[in-house]
Amino acid sequence: MPTTPLSPAFLPARKRQWGAEKRTEPLPIVHTRPSDRRIAMARVAIVATIVFWVVYVVYTVIAEFLNNGTQSFEFTTQAISYVVVVTFLTFSALMYLIARHGALQRFAAHVRVPRAELDRHFADRSTSMTVLVPSYAEEPDVVTTTLWSAALQEYPELRVVLLIDDPTNPTEEDKLARLDATRAIPAAINDALREPSERFRSALLEWEVERPESILDSEIEQLITHFRWAVDWVDARIDQHTVTDHVDRFFVDQVLGGLRSEFAATADALDAARSSEHGISGEMAVHMMRRLARTFTAEVTSFERKAYASLSHEANKAMNLNAYIGLMGGAYTREQTPQGPVLRAVPFAHEADLVVPEPDYILTLDADSMLLRDYCVRLVHSMEQPENAQVAVTQTPYSSYRGARTRIERLAAATTDIQHILHQGFSHHNATFWVGANAVIRKRALDDIVQLETTGGFVVKRYVQDRTVIEDTESSIDLGTHGWTLTNYPERLSYSATPPDFGSLVIQRRRWANGGLLILPKYFRQVRERRARGERVSIIEILLRVNYMSSIAWASFGLVFLLAYPYDSRLLSPVVLLAALPYFLAMASDLHYSGYKRTDVFRIYGFNLILLPVNLAGVLKSLEQAITSKKIPFARTPKVRDRTATPFLYVVAPYAIIVFSIVTLVRDVQAENWGNAAFAGFNALLALYAVIAYIGLGTSLVDFGYGATNWLYAAPRRPKTPVAAEQEVAVDWQSVLYYGTVPTHSRATADHVVSPRGARTSSSTTERSNA
Repeated sequence: MPTTPLSPAFLPARKRQWGAEKRTEPLPIVHTRPSDRRIAMARVAIVATIVFWVVYVVYTVIAEFLNNGTQSFEFTTQAISYVVVVTFLTFSALMYLIARHGALQRFAAHVRVPRAELDRHFADRSTSMTVLVPSYAEEPDVVTTTLWSAALQEYPELRVVLLIDDPTNPTEEDKLARLDATRAIPAAINDALREPSERFRSALLEWEVERPESILDSEIEQLITHFRWAVDWVDARIDQHTVTDHVDRFFVDQVLGGLRSEFAATADALDAARSSEHGISGEMAVHMMRRLARTFTAEVTSFERKAYASLSHEANKAMNLNAYIGLMGGAYTREQTPQGPVLRAVPFAHEADLVVPEPDYILTLDADSMLLRDYCVRLVHSMEQPENAQVAVTQTPYSSYRGARTRIERLAAATTDIQHILHQGFSHHNATFWVGANAVIRKRALDDIVQLETTGGFVVKRYVQDRTVIEDTESSIDLGTHGWTLTNYPERLSYSATPPDFGSLVIQRRRWANGGLLILPKYFRQVRERRARGERVSIIEILLRVNYMSSIAWASFGLVFLLAYPYDSRLLSPVVLLAALPYFLAMASDLHYSGYKRTDVFRIYGFNLILLPVNLAGVLKSLEQAITSKKIPFARTPKVRDRTATPFLYVVAPYAIIVFSIVTLVRDVQAENWGNAAFAGFNALLALYAVIAYIGLGTSLVDFGYGATNWLYAAPRRPKTPVAAEQEVAVDWQSVLYYGTVPTHSRATADHVVSPRGARTSSSTTERSNA
């Protein structure tokens, strides 16, 4: 099925749609402190949901059996299935309310750490951090803004590595041009940082050597000059950046603009301090210089694992990260082999062609994400507090860029911002999951969960599991098994892109729906091991985690039952709606809190209806993997400027839902089954609105035609070349010396012998390595 971007021949460049978002300013970094009334109402919503569900089961279902005696087998079957579906859906709604209540409590308790305390904390610490940005077929300008947001982090020892995962030698001109542009980005950033880095490092060295107890007005003036110079440097960067969309606007206003505002405000404060009676101390002046020096001293580089035959070439983000993390702390020399270059470890750095430092922390950052200026110092400061000594991963669940140009991007952004709130609630109940868009990870924790796999003579290290396509979720379970915890920092410090069209959204949501069921047994094993160690595992934590990993499965199948089966009207009751009402009211309140409309709750319902086939496909893929034990291919969400074509099935399925709902409506009206008729009409109306607003009738026709005819232009498969026994094979002396001779009755290709390139692991040995 086609998932590639459509060329301009199919569709003109994306324009701002009617009903898209005009606001470009993000929400405040620190969450608004919720009132006592709001927290109390969150508790009332939880209680009301439970009470109404109990009332429904007792007074609608059980009473029907008691009052009317023996029921038919058909009614009994309907009643059982309906109660099961309603119970699972109510359970998911209840978990939403519990997580939301936990988030409100965190927001109420959070106190932001002052800048002066951060300066003191990092004054004598030099912990190192490596930022890893996995990239595959990304637009160079998207990657550039991400790398800049990482490179301008204020941190003592910062290294930013772009992990380019494109084929190393593409034949298409456009792909080669994009790859060359991507490879040039790190050098361009280093060149831009060189002047401020040298200036402020030199100034900091002078100040640290002298370290006066008090400073003169002339020295304060020198410090102010440095900050004013930094303001001018950032202004030049802002002027050079071309703003083409709301993401560029965010980069200019919040990343660069936020840094500029902080420098300017600091300069103004220092200017005011000169006339103050107390002034500033020499220690504070050194802290100010450190801020400047550490902001501009990042080293930016790139790495391509596919350039080496000794590293895994499996097509997923997890192995892209694993390949580089596995090299950390080592020195390597390049050795040419018939299979291609391989990396050999050497004992001394001066003998090496490649040296990969061992950091204290690793920051993983998606190529379409950005960090605000003090992300690193705040999260690491939190991790280095005594009570967080066992925290392996700290993150700020990403928020969405505001000012989306399409209606579907705006609504997808709304669901992203709702998830930000829920993930904060997970941390309140110790149920945090690693969300892979951004996270600060303790390297020592990764060493605890690494799995070693020897394949073809090369060691493949797996830190982040790639058994499923939701690799961060499974790694969360592995870390918990080894005694580590995860947490979400209760501020908005990271932002990530949301799909701007239905085609790219399908790819993302299908991947999200795949894998949770496969991880669930591993989580239950983790709970048993933790309890065996004497750890307390609360029932709320278990329920939240189970719901997170499997709710897509039962919600999807449950909705299919409600849509497709004509349940007896005696099972329908207004009490069911009352049980769901707190959930929808709470979501409407959260949407308003996040800067959206309360009525968007209805749009999200219709939005989820047209995504029902996508979620079902992801769940079925999980079941397929469970049965066949074959890994599902990792599908990256396209991050391109133009539109992504929607696979044929997912173009047709939303229309099928609408047609089926209308047929059900007519059938139930004729049968005077008014409850089901109202439900079917509601679904038909909202699904039709979602198709028109978020897919588009014209776009559907384009994708329908593209999907229906694309197979006609598919390239024919190459016929396998027969191997003739008498065929002469030229002697390849390099292969003979490297691989040795292979018996003719079991001849293997070089690719089979050296299998880190692919997923051939049948002859590998696996062992668990604990730090």
